[in-house]
Amino acid sequence: KVQAGASYGISNLNGAPDIVAESAVVMDANTGTILYGKEADTKRYPASITKVMTALLAVENCKMSDVITYSNAAVNGIEAGSSTAGINVGAKLTVEDSLYALMLVSANEAAAAIAEHISGSTTEFAKLMTKRAKELGCTHTQFKNPHGLPNEEHYTTAHDMAIIFDAALKNDVFRYVDSTAAYTIPATNLSESRPMHTHMPLMAKESDLYYEGCIGGKTGFANEAEHTLVVAAERNGR
Repeated sequence: KVQAGASYGISNLNGAPDIVAESAVVMDANTGTILYGKEADTKRYPASITKVMTALLAVENCKMSDVITYSNAAVNGIEAGSSTAGINVGAKLTVEDSLYALMLVSANEAAAAIAEHISGSTTEFAKLMTKRAKELGCTHTQFKNPHGLPNEEHYTTAHDMAIIFDAALKNDVFRYVDSTAAYTIPATNLSESRPMHTHMPLMAKESDLYYEGCIGGKTGFANEAEHTLVVAAERNGR
């Protein structure tokens, strides 16, 4: 039994599902009411759902037409074998194209390049991420990088991620990017055009996991974090 809001006319939510996730929340985005919670405030490693905060700061601090030049640190400073869009050192991409690479294919070099563009370094950007999380009302979140690659001091909670994702979805630019299933990055100074398709199976119509009504989301995986997910759906205006 989980306490639910009076706006729902119920005092307890019965029949909540037994899920395998270690932590989870279901939140009503209109009110912030937590309808379901399991270890909701326990610190966990977020993996690539970290990129929701990176994207939110990008749309809050940049023009979509701003051009980012990808540095050696951004491209080669990420963990070998981790998710990438194959962007090369010296490539010039707009913030908009970088956001699509970040959110659709979880490009770690895009996360690092956006961070450098805004704050000069990934370390300084991580401080901005943590500060913004606190401003949104997060109480158990600390970021150490813009992509979610393993770091023992990089953590959040299910409840805090719900708060961050809710804030992001209220930004029209973020919501438009995150609701896109396919996008082609135009040719750059170093490469031909680059088609991309979402890694989010709930949004891919050809997937067995496609969920009608899904309006956005982000997946993540790392050995330390295991699988992570933030996702939103809309039903009858809620």
